[in-house]
Amino acid sequence: MIVISTETYKSIVGFFKRNKPCNTVLKLCYNFLPFIMFVSYGILIVFMFFFDIKIFARITLSPLTVFAIVTFFRKIFNRPRPYEKFATTSVFGKNKKGESMPSRHTACAFIIAMAFMYVSIPLGIAYLIISTLIMISRVLAGVHFISDVIAGMAISLLYGYFSFFII
Repeated sequence: MIVISTETYKSIVGFFKRNKPCNTVLKLCYNFLPFIMFVSYGILIVFMFFFDIKIFARITLSPLTVFAIVTFFRKIFNRPRPYEKFATTSVFGKNKKGESMPSRHTACAFIIAMAFMYVSIPLGIAYLIISTLIMISRVLAGVHFISDVIAGMAISLLYGYFSFFII
């Protein structure tokens, strides 16, 4: 298990708070990429609703299921966020308490990427790359531990693999 010390956490957060160009890139990955995924996923859902109702059902129900699973585990674990544990702030001033494990942004990004993969391999690969950037941004912004995002990614990749490619 990877453990981040208080000094390391504060150093990472401090770097992104002080360094404007890096802060801008991080903010793009943290805010804009999830928005792009959400909008493009909505377009995919609407498109599939009109062109293939079976694919529509699968690409809608699988992400909803992952969202519910992750939300359930977050309530059960109620893990403090890094900025809570280390008594400091995150890069962008987020102050939500608990529910850090697993990362819902990461889980949703990866299950959406798997939905795109089910429809189109090249699009799926592109969205897996975007999902990875979102995952990394959650840690660098100081709102999740590495284990939080790995858990979110693992839940989605495993569930996505079985629901899209096995069943």
